Formats: sequence, C-alpha cells, structure tokens
Amino acid sequence: MGIISYIREEIQVIRERDPAIKSNMEVFLYPSFRVILRYRLAHKLYLKKHYFLARWISQRGARKTGIEIHPGATIGKGLFIDHGSGVIIGETTVIGDNVTLYQGVTLGGTGKEQGKRHPTLEDNVMVSAGAKILGSFTIGENSKIGAGSVVLEEVPPNCTVVGVPGRIVKMDNKKVPRLDMDQIHLPDPVLNDIKKLQDENLRLNRQLHKLVKELRCLEKKGDYDEDL
Repeated sequence: MGIISYIREEIQVIRERDPAIKSNMEVFLYPSFRVILRYRLAHKLYLKKHYFLARWISQRGARKTGIEIHPGATIGKGLFIDHGSGVIIGETTVIGDNVTLYQGVTLGGTGKEQGKRHPTLEDNVMVSAGAKILGSFTIGENSKIGAGSVVLEEVPPNCTVVGVPGRIVKMDNKKVPRLDMDQIHLPDPVLNDIKKLQDENLRLNRQLHKLVKELRCLEKKGDYDEDL
C-alpha cells in the first residue's frame, strides 16, 4: 500500500470512531495518527534488524505523543488509540484489525516469560481507559475490556471482561461491531456481589427480628403460666 493510500485509510478509521472530528485536517493533529506513522517506519527497520534506529524513532514518538509502541510489536490495520496518553504496547504484542485502545491502556508482560510475553488482541477488540492486559495470552475477537480492568488470563471471543482481576461477565456470541464505542455501560460483578450480600444481610436481619419477637412472646407466656 502506498503512503497516500495508507494515510487516507488512517483518516477514515479515526473519523469513523471519533465523533469530535469535524474535518480531515484535524486528524493530522491526533497523537494516534502521528504515532502509528512512526511505528510503521520503526517496525520496518526493526524487521531489518536496525534495532537502535527503530527504537530511536519509537522513543521520539513516545516523547511527543505519550504513546509508547515498541517497534517489534505486530499491529494490523485500523488501530485507533483515542487520546492515547499513557498507552504502552510491548515488544511481542500482536494486534489484529480494527482494534480500539483508550488512554492509559497497557499491553504488557509479567516479567517472567521468555519469547512471546505480551498479549495478542484479535480483530475488533476494544480496551477501555486504564485497563491492563498482562501476559502472553489471547483476547478473542469482538471482546470488550472494561475501564480499569486487569486481565491476566485468556478471554474467548465475543466476551465482556471487567474487574480486578478481570472476570468474564458476558459471553453470548453476539458480535460487538467495529463502530461500538460504548466503554461505560458494562456489567459490574463487584457491585452485583455487594448487592447480593446486602440482600442476604437484610434477610438475616428480618429473621433475627422475628426470632427475637418469638422469644419475647415465649418469655411472656412463661411468666403468665407461673402466675397461674
């Protein structure tokens, strides 16, 4: 693909997924657009084993945009990094097509593995703000990772994951479309557990009050029997 065609495709991707953009020219100001162009160049140099030059280009991009993409990472078409500050993508990360990352996302390793030590994100995955995906496992296509989640194990396709550590809270094989940018209306398993505990506590309190009343009634009846 020529550079002009590539730039046009990147402009289309960003305009599709960010309603704040009013013109194509604004795309050139986006950190996502600028850092991806630098990554593509650095990645080509990395594959040719020009490691120092590749890292130099990627680190300049990180300083200018706040987005750190290791030149060894493998990234497909249509990656969109919204805002992007604090995003980190590790060396052996593999990202499929039409993936969306929000600010503060980390695609990192645990520091224990050798070789492939960063996650693989398949097509159409969305990772919400502040989420951390750590380790060499796969996030299946069309899955969503909720804001602030910490994912430490593999996620099947068509799932929604939230919490620390991340737990699958939705898995119904319903495809999450590329243009679905909702990172807010996700289930909260911790809140659900708290609600269950509150309901159970309320039920136990009612039973306790009922038992206390019955005991008092028995005590009064006993006093009445003694008077007889």
